[in-house]
Amino acid sequence: MPSLAEQTPPDGAVPSALRRDVRALEAQLLGGERSLHRREVAASAGVSLLSARKIWRALGFPNLGDADKAFTPNDEVALRRIIDLVRAGKLTEDAAISLTRAVGQMTDRIVVWQVEAMVEDLVAARGLSDAQARQELVTILPELVEPLQEMLVYAWRRQLAAGVQRMAVRAQSGLDASEEGRDGDEDDAPLPLARAVGFADLVSYTALSRRMNEKTLAQLVQRFENKCAEIISVGGGRLIKTIGDEVLYTAETPVAGAEISLALAQAFDDDELLPQARVSMVWGRILSRLGDIYGPTVNLAARLTALAEPGTVLVDDVTAASLADDDRYVCQPLPEQNIRGFGDVRPILLSRGRGTGLVLD
Repeated sequence: MPSLAEQTPPDGAVPSALRRDVRALEAQLLGGERSLHRREVAASAGVSLLSARKIWRALGFPNLGDADKAFTPNDEVALRRIIDLVRAGKLTEDAAISLTRAVGQMTDRIVVWQVEAMVEDLVAARGLSDAQARQELVTILPELVEPLQEMLVYAWRRQLAAGVQRMAVRAQSGLDASEEGRDGDEDDAPLPLARAVGFADLVSYTALSRRMNEKTLAQLVQRFENKCAEIISVGGGRLIKTIGDEVLYTAETPVAGAEISLALAQAFDDDELLPQARVSMVWGRILSRLGDIYGPTVNLAARLTALAEPGTVLVDDVTAASLADDDRYVCQPLPEQNIRGFGDVRPILLSRGRGTGLVLD
């Protein structure tokens, strides 16, 4: 029997086999057929439709009408679990919606990432077109759902354990270390978390992307993201986000931030396929919300990245002061520059002193 990718429906119609497989996959994922209206689910969970809609919007569900049969009994169970946390006083309604929004946004990105990765693999391994690969993926996914779900839960538990460790053991020590070289009048002084904040930005990415086809550009972006993620992870940092040719990361000490930053600059210097990177790192205090980070420290790091020469790392004077007595680093002051929002700032060129730096397996 030919695969779905080999079946060519007339006039662009969807093959009946594909429609059947999509329905079966949806039933597997949702736990049954869509048989319930939104008011039925809300009533069964014992909440108003308004409260239910707040949760569904936070999860990223589309707007649905009273006549739409869009839900299954699993939706009622999930809604009840969230509402029960509020009823029991374990979460406020605002906190429940915020946590739900985090799940909705992160899982949306995970799904898109995973689907694109599998489609790309099918195109490369089987010589299918993009459209054919997406149809073929429908037949492959049923046996991957459970392993992917188990990996998601496993990774979440590991990440939460790591977050608890950071929160309980190292938060205060980080704040204590952040006092070095500071007088308490800095713009970021009221913010709660002490972190090294870094940016890495590929040089000439825009010009390169204009000359590349879709496949080559995708490979470049993936290589960049993979290399950044590996170095940041080995250095004990956190990759906050990637935006095209730029990555934002944090570390819990100035030394960890310096090691990651120098390793990133060196890695792109050594890479034969990727261009060099401009890197910056600033030690200060930040606010962490909605999976992102905010504050003057973040803004200053972004500004310094734009000033850095390809293949170099820039820090500010406070960050340099925290590393001054460590012979693993050399800090070279550069001429003052007027930086928007910060006035006159003296960038410091951070270079490797003694030692070998991060070692990647």
